[in-house]
Amino acid sequence: MGLDDFRGELSAAIGADRVFEGGDRYATDWTGRYSAGTCLVVRPSNTEQVAEVVRAAARHGVALVPQGGNTGLVGGGVPHRGEVVVSLESMRQVGPVDVVSRQLTAEAGATLQQVQEAAVAAELRYPVDFGARGSATIGGTVATNAGGINVLRYGMTRHQIVGIEAVLGSGEIISRLTGLVKDNTGYDFVSLLCGSEGTLGVVTKVRLRLVPVAPHRCTFLAGVPDLATAMACVTDLTRNLDTIDAVELMMANGLRLVSDCIGLPVPIADHSVYLLIEASSEADQTEAIGRILATRPGVEVVSAATAQQRRDLWRLRDEHTPSINMLGPPAKFDVTVPLRAIPRFVPEVHRLIEERHVGSTLVIFGHAADGNLHVNVIGVESDDLERLGDDVLGVVASFDGSVSAEHGIGVTKKRWLHLSRSEAEIASMKAVKNALDPMGIMNPNVLFD
Repeated sequence: MGLDDFRGELSAAIGADRVFEGGDRYATDWTGRYSAGTCLVVRPSNTEQVAEVVRAAARHGVALVPQGGNTGLVGGGVPHRGEVVVSLESMRQVGPVDVVSRQLTAEAGATLQQVQEAAVAAELRYPVDFGARGSATIGGTVATNAGGINVLRYGMTRHQIVGIEAVLGSGEIISRLTGLVKDNTGYDFVSLLCGSEGTLGVVTKVRLRLVPVAPHRCTFLAGVPDLATAMACVTDLTRNLDTIDAVELMMANGLRLVSDCIGLPVPIADHSVYLLIEASSEADQTEAIGRILATRPGVEVVSAATAQQRRDLWRLRDEHTPSINMLGPPAKFDVTVPLRAIPRFVPEVHRLIEERHVGSTLVIFGHAADGNLHVNVIGVESDDLERLGDDVLGVVASFDGSVSAEHGIGVTKKRWLHLSRSEAEIASMKAVKNALDPMGIMNPNVLFD
């Protein structure tokens, strides 16, 4: 038994056109740091075919890597040691919106943008959002418990899921898609599978919670003199208003990089730190937010007066990741620290990089209101990446932070999982994996060895 027998069996079962050799599109991750060159890809079209793939893999001793839009940033969605990629790209259906319960069911290969557009067509909103919305898939957002820009108000992906369908590593199908808001019948498989990074099974469908669309939305860019003032502004906004959707943090060097790369000028210049603020509500919050920000000295504010101006302000934030990649493959650290620690954490990381990784470039941006910062270091040699990770994530741990906020552990961060999880927690996670994936075939190289 082996890969050839597996391929032959699957070709007969689901069609030869659904089992093929895949190139960079499937074998290389978004950052370009991980690549298998080529790989075997299976592309099932429904949950039953996914189950056939998993059962055949178990029989033939073949390891699998579930893959959605391949927009992951920690190497968790590509093969590393000869695994077969299970691509969900043929499973892209988005069901009709249930306007009574404010829910919809989407297949795992549907993009985040597809779900958002279906919600908008029903005059509702799916609140999970980030820059890769056009290519990131719903299955991928579930696998990593994606966060994005609206976590402050609506929570992460786990908070939006009211039902799930998946094929476990045992080949069994579990399906709970009724959308019951209250259901206390034992273990919560939604929470278990969300954030599991494909190590327990393949998510095939998800039942999602939608929220009402507020009639008024206002968007601001604020230039502030320093991080302490920026975080004071965050506190002022969230203490006085419950209508804030997002507060994004950008540093001057990152904003200049984006502006140069996309040719979009920054409307206010000569500030060290920038906040992108958005609120939505029944009544216009423009005056209230402007008044709150005006109480802090040295803060300069512009607001979006048109839809195009709003899109331009958000492009300055959304284009950070593509612009950083223009400098070369970055070492990316998606971390969380307590809000009160941000004004001390960012300078400490700068000091560490300047002293221990001379010649590299550091760009930090992120979600100011939930403490999630994206630390990007460009220009570090491959053989120095572990030392860099020890340095950066050691600082994160010293501030009582987490080594992963929303991208997952993947392959990149396995070495540092112990900084955020105790031995007992890691042992418990391994026990769960052994129970649901008894053959150890589901994404075996991520999360832990």
